Amino acid sequence: MDKLRFFLPMIPPQTTHQQKKVNVVYDKKKKKHVPVFYEPEDLKAARSKLMAHLGQHVPNDKIESGIHLTVKWLFPKGKHEDGEWKLTKPDTDNLNKLLKDCMSDLGFWKDDNLVASELIQKFWAETPGIFIQIERL
Repeated sequence: MDKLRFFLPMIPPQTTHQQKKVNVVYDKKKKKHVPVFYEPEDLKAARSKLMAHLGQHVPNDKIESGIHLTVKWLFPKGKHEDGEWKLTKPDTDNLNKLLKDCMSDLGFWKDDNLVASELIQKFWAETPGIFIQIERL
């Protein structure tokens, strides 16, 4: 496989990986307070939604070479024009972190550090979803 491309028809989640939470708890063994990170419910739901949609497109073999990743986030247009740039939150880097983590967990590639080149865009669209293209470098 030199190129894999697919479309996930959905309203893209706007919850991002950056929304993890932290609690500070007392560790009796260490005898000190330590941070414990966790995912709030909306982040868990976003992860589940992405995993369910992505799961249908996992390649037979994990990619083990350099990757160029193209992702187009298409949000419901509402009052905007179809194809108009989305200039509001969430940030593209935050959107993509959760997506790439899910793709790693599902086995699209050996590790997301293989993604050496990325084109990430976000638009308002008549048909919401996420367009993904993976190309070997």
